[in-house]
Amino acid sequence: MTRVTVLPSCIEFEVSIGETLMGGAQARGLYWPTTCGGQAICTTCLTEIVSGGEALAEMGRSERKTLVSERGEAILRRPMRLACQSAVLSEGMITVNKPGVRSASEL
Repeated sequence: MTRVTVLPSCIEFEVSIGETLMGGAQARGLYWPTTCGGQAICTTCLTEIVSGGEALAEMGRSERKTLVSERGEAILRRPMRLACQSAVLSEGMITVNKPGVRSASEL
């Protein structure tokens, strides 16, 4: 399992290898802001990877295309990923910055 800490809320949860950040959070009762429901066609789940990004799969073509079309080429120079596409590949600790993540029971 990989431990994920979400700032600024300081929410922590564990994600299994193969799960995405957003999918793992949702499976554990957390709300992760999304408009497209994880289809990689919006950037609502855009997340800053603060540390531990080496535990994530590399950015795929569809994620890259969406980021560039929605946010411009400059976004690729920052440690930003779509949480719906960021699959965990190895155990470790990941810290991300994503305002709005909270317990689904708070909705």
